[in-house]
Amino acid sequence: MRTSSNPVFKNLPRQEGVGGYANFGSGAAAAGQFGNQQYGEYGQQYGQQFQQAPATRAMTIDDVVTKTGITLAVLTVSAIISFALSSANPSLAPLFVIGGGIIGLVLVLIATFGRKMDNPAIVLSYAAFEGLFLGALSLMFTDVTFGGVGGSALIGQAVLGTFGVFFGMLVVYKTGAIRVTPRFTRMIIGAMVGVLVLTVGNLIASFFMPGGFGLRGDENGNGTWLAIVFSLVCIAIAAFSFLLDFDSADQLIRAQAPEKAAWGVALGLTITLVWLYVEILRLLSYFQRD
Repeated sequence: MRTSSNPVFKNLPRQEGVGGYANFGSGAAAAGQFGNQQYGEYGQQYGQQFQQAPATRAMTIDDVVTKTGITLAVLTVSAIISFALSSANPSLAPLFVIGGGIIGLVLVLIATFGRKMDNPAIVLSYAAFEGLFLGALSLMFTDVTFGGVGGSALIGQAVLGTFGVFFGMLVVYKTGAIRVTPRFTRMIIGAMVGVLVLTVGNLIASFFMPGGFGLRGDENGNGTWLAIVFSLVCIAIAAFSFLLDFDSADQLIRAQAPEKAAWGVALGLTITLVWLYVEILRLLSYFQRD
């Protein structure tokens, strides 16, 4: 069984004995990866969690789309409010970035390790706080008061780029142009771990030397060639991780997980979208400065 680049997918509940539904992937592409025996092992592994639970209908692709849409709507409204408040009072921006980012991270950890990925209150709370983070961060990237490049058009470009990559990778997954194999999964997860280690190392190094290792630009925030390459690598990894996320959602639908598991899928997809948006916004700001 493959796992997703989003850890929230790994512990989502599964349920047996409910009818199936359409999925993310094409039937032809998925048939070669999932045999009846694999379905049985998959359901047997996780179905025990719901042996005494009341029967619920199986999760469908409509549930995934609806829950993801609601989550992104909450995040968008929160981001707009955060951007407006930060524009009126710039001193709020750092508070929203730090507070929203930390609380959002805590909620993800609670959802993941507390096995509460299907809890809509946690998922929507994450979206709200992450929206505060994104709105204020977007202002800081585009407002000269914070050393930004100036011009809010950069935000629109980043949003279009983010959803362009999302839908592009969805097409790649549906057509089976890239197969999600165990080896592919290990490569993407390994790359994500490597990026995380480098990012944390660069942050720690920045406390002792201007700009750290230069992975996020020089001390003035200007994009060096190393920073640009690192952002491109992060964007590529985030894009490919969508394939793992789609595949994980596909597996949940095929394993006939309960309907509420769609909230966990929405949370996982939102996490990847947020990461991709931030990386694209950062990359665009490099070129805008130049």
